[in-house]
Amino acid sequence: MEISGKVVELLDEKRGSGRNGEWRKLDFILETQDQYPKKVCISVWGDKIDQYALNVGDQINAGINLESREFNGRWYTDVRAWKVDKMGAGDTGSQGESQIPTPPMEAPAAGMPQEDNDANDLPF
Repeated sequence: MEISGKVVELLDEKRGSGRNGEWRKLDFILETQDQYPKKVCISVWGDKIDQYALNVGDQINAGINLESREFNGRWYTDVRAWKVDKMGAGDTGSQGESQIPTPPMEAPAAGMPQEDNDANDLPF
């Protein structure tokens, strides 16, 4: 899955050790740019924290995985980022160069019902 929006808050980095060794986790709050914006808490683990170097105000597109687990009869959901691409004017990476602008949609011809347009757009 993918989600895009603006980083509005970086939470404190958490560190610890477990059976697989040392671990690091950074949670950040992403606000979507929809008609009704939503805030989503997303986690980044390990070396990806340094790789992505997130800052408040960054416009990003994140590849995420959702996972829920049960503990004592309650369910908890994690949103983990596995890819983060920065967007916008400040981005000098290849992501900004590879974006192709989408042409504006044309209005249907006058007098032509919309239903007929949709029926004729079938690929087969």
